[in-house]
Amino acid sequence: MTRILILDGHPASGSFCGALAGAYAAEAEKGRHEVRSRHLADMSFDPDFGVSSFRDARALEPDLEALWSDITWCEHLLLAYPLWWGGHPAKLKGVFDRLLLPGKAFRYVSGKALPEQLLQGRTADVLVTADTPGWVFRWVYGAGTRKQTEKQILSFCGLKPKGYHLFSPIRGSNDQQRARMLGRAGQLGRKVA
Repeated sequence: MTRILILDGHPASGSFCGALAGAYAAEAEKGRHEVRSRHLADMSFDPDFGVSSFRDARALEPDLEALWSDITWCEHLLLAYPLWWGGHPAKLKGVFDRLLLPGKAFRYVSGKALPEQLLQGRTADVLVTADTPGWVFRWVYGAGTRKQTEKQILSFCGLKPKGYHLFSPIRGSNDQQRARMLGRAGQLGRKVA
């Protein structure tokens, strides 16, 4: 049994991105994994870090405190988000800015170029919805948000990426195509080890 945190990173309720996260969670629960879910749309916090120094970081709002508690509890994180302007929605980026702080998610070490990763021992899957066709995302745009998410956010803090899964194009997809996408997300939830 694995402790899994599902973070639906879409800033609006009722999204297809949220449905994919739900399919993943449902199949993980069938596999007897312990699952907790957080929905960005339900969270209330100021996404703006708003200061020039980590020393001056303000206290976390209750929703961010609860999310942090779930991150430290989990063994595996599922992050689901929509691709907006080639990256994360602003509110999701605000979660990273406000929550993944030195002393919590990583620690600077004198004389070392990269910090100590304080969230080691955890894995992560990423589900991304996009209107951009997959080949355009990879070959024309260079999959920048994938690199940012896997290397500069997850790995930087110690979470080991297991898979980055693009679900696209959403715009123009029909019910049958979306059903296949939901099935694919569910399969990924079944495979959590």
